[in-house]
Amino acid sequence: MDAKSGREDTAPRPTADDRAQQPLVVEGLSYAYGKRQALSEVSFSLTPGRVTALLGPNGAGKTTLFSLITGLFDSRRGEIEIAGYKLRSNRSKALSQLGIVFQAQTLDLDLTVDQNLRYFAALRGLSRTAARERTAILLDRIGLAGHARTKVRNLSGGERRRVEVARALIDRPAVLLLDEPSTGLDIATRRWLIEHLHHLAEREGICVFLATHLVDEVAPEDDLIVLDEGAIVARGKVDDVVRNAGATTLDEAFTRLTTKPKEQSP
Repeated sequence: MDAKSGREDTAPRPTADDRAQQPLVVEGLSYAYGKRQALSEVSFSLTPGRVTALLGPNGAGKTTLFSLITGLFDSRRGEIEIAGYKLRSNRSKALSQLGIVFQAQTLDLDLTVDQNLRYFAALRGLSRTAARERTAILLDRIGLAGHARTKVRNLSGGERRRVEVARALIDRPAVLLLDEPSTGLDIATRRWLIEHLHHLAEREGICVFLATHLVDEVAPEDDLIVLDEGAIVARGKVDDVVRNAGATTLDEAFTRLTTKPKEQSP
């Protein structure tokens, strides 16, 4: 039963064995666009019930990494495992464990909010009853219960982003990936988004993986991976990353980690 809406949540729930697995493991992942190396030997694992921020400047390789994890790109070097399923050998089951919010908005503008969510639920294999109940629960949680029959084109940009987050959660994924999700959002919606993601991790045990180039979107309690020029230059708890960089703030640490020292003139 959902505490807020009072509706029974009939969507598939992860088992104890599912929760015991690491939701996302990346090992030795590399990728190149022709001769340009976009990722070099990237390895990390994520923890259930935690928000992990993937912080890097524009062009660091964040979108390439997410494209590999979501199966849009394929790399011959490295391994990706999602909730115990190897992407290369068990693609459909691995990808079924992901909820994804891309930087570009991807809702059907001519469908209503409800139709967008229920159509996606059908693609993910939910029954009509489960889809209807899950949609009602998620719209309550994102504050758009009164907009179920509103066409998406009539929503604001912030409201559309809320619907995309709800859509990504329709079948309770093990991992929620968000690629620069605050792009173009107003301050209030950005704040709501970050708070909602932490609520999902803490209350529902979802592993949240957030790519961003904005330091203020990283909370002090988050896990952190800093990516620069296709390589991981730091990772760990935020305080540890700041201390190991010899900095006093994350902003200072990020600058030190991603700024090349200028070559001195002879």
